[in-house]
This record gives sequence, C-alpha cells and structure tokens, in this order.
Amino acid sequence: MRLHVYEWGDAEAPALVCLHGVSAHGRRFRRLAEERLASRFRVLAPDLRGHGRSGYEPPWNIATHLADVLETVDAAGVEQPTAWLGHSFGGRLVLELCAAAPERVARAVLLDPAIQILPHVGFDFAEDAARDHSFATAEEAVDARLASGFPPSPREFVEEEAREHLVASPDGRLRWRFSRAAAATIYGELCTEPPPPTALCAPGLLVHASHFGLVREEQLAEYVARLGDRLEVVAVPGGHIVYWDAFQETADAVEKFLLSDRAVTKSARRGRSRRARPPVSRSRSRGRGSD
Repeated sequence: MRLHVYEWGDAEAPALVCLHGVSAHGRRFRRLAEERLASRFRVLAPDLRGHGRSGYEPPWNIATHLADVLETVDAAGVEQPTAWLGHSFGGRLVLELCAAAPERVARAVLLDPAIQILPHVGFDFAEDAARDHSFATAEEAVDARLASGFPPSPREFVEEEAREHLVASPDGRLRWRFSRAAAATIYGELCTEPPPPTALCAPGLLVHASHFGLVREEQLAEYVARLGDRLEVVAVPGGHIVYWDAFQETADAVEKFLLSDRAVTKSARRGRSRRARPPVSRSRSRGRGSD
C-alpha cells in the first residue's frame, strides 16, 4: 500500500524518513522538521496503515507495515541507503528494516523505541486501544489526552494534534483518526521477539525518556554492551513523546547525530538534478483511504 506522506524540505536534499508510533500520524514530526531538519534534509513522514489519512484495511502486522513503508519510499524516488528515524512503534520498524534490508539504512535514529514490550503491558495497551474513546468537543479530547497514563505533553502540542488528528464520526462524536483494531493488533506485534541489537546495521542514536520507561533498563544495557560506540545513547526528561516533551534536547541530539557525517546520509531523488528551493511543507495523498 502506498501511504499518505507529509513532506518538508527540498526534494533534492538528502532524505530522512520518519515513522510514527501507534495511534499517531506523520504530521507529529512537523515541529522537528520545520524548525530543525527541513533546511538540510528532505523529510518524509508517512501515516502508517490504519492511521491518519492512509488506508485502513488489514493486515496490520510488522511485515506489512514495513512493506508499505518501503513501497511508499520507493514511489517517492528516495535512493538508498538513507537515514531513518522512528518513534515508539516506528523505532521497532526501523530495527526490523535494519534486519531485513540493511542496504537501505545509512543511519538509524530511535526515539524511545518500543523494542519489545512485556505481554501484560501489551495486553493493557491493546485493551485500551480497542475501547471506543469518543468526545463531544475537541477540548474534551485534549483534556482526556493530557489526563491519560502517559506523562502529560505540553498542551499546545496536544491542541495541534486535535486539529489534525481528531475527526467527526457519523454519530456526531469526535474520535482520533486511527483504527482501533489496527492499534490493538500492533500492540500484540510489539510483544514478539525483536531483531537482536547486532541487527542495527548502521550508526545509531537511541533517545529514551527517563520519566516513562518504555525502553527497559535491561534492553538498554544489552544494546550498549553489544553495540559499543556504534550506538549513541541520550536520556532526556519528560514522557514518551520525546520530540514534544523534551523538544530542545531531542532535536539537538538528532541534529548533531545526523549532521556529524553528511556523507552517509546523502540520498537524492532519482532523475535529473534541479535548482534548490527553499524548505517547504507538503502533504501527499497516496493510496486508498486518504482524503
């Protein structure tokens, strides 16, 4: 499936593909792209299957999500290898990509990645995702999100989230723009065995939230022990959505890492070179289910 893609920056710049987490969408990377990355990279952020403006039909397993992303990136004309950034489930997808197609990965950025979650955690997350969370107003939805079990993010970001990701249903209630069935399925997938740390085939950056704990201490210790200086690890304050809750710290780490050796991140669009343009933000609709 070709996915709906948000895009920022010059189409001739080196590419950076950003993958979001469960129940999220590609536009969550807007601030990171616009303020820190789009002046140097072509940033592409798809809505994963079952999320946002992409198609919603199953299957929703890891292999299908990975195939969707690769089809979409290839259709966008991104040459390989390129740089990849994944948050939460998106981080797990980047690890899976390293294992399945290492020739496609120049650099790997993992933002509080869901490497593997414990079965009881996956069960609780899946049960919650399957519930019908609906709201009378956008303000009610924002308040509910801020009061959820995750450490609260800055309200301004959640309000922007509501403007993009909250839609009216036929019953008149507002719901977040993702498939509950898809989200529940993904949480089950995240309980499965991940690729080993040594599958990380390129220089890596792992940013983890010190106040959330999705990356368990034993996982972090194993990655550090087995990868050594191939992996840079940065702890930031705040909750799971590190590029919201600790924007400056996260953006600084990502920018420094990606620019430390531009040669390995170069990926230009196929075809004839064109004159550079100022950074722009684009939203492309690809595939069924887009609007």
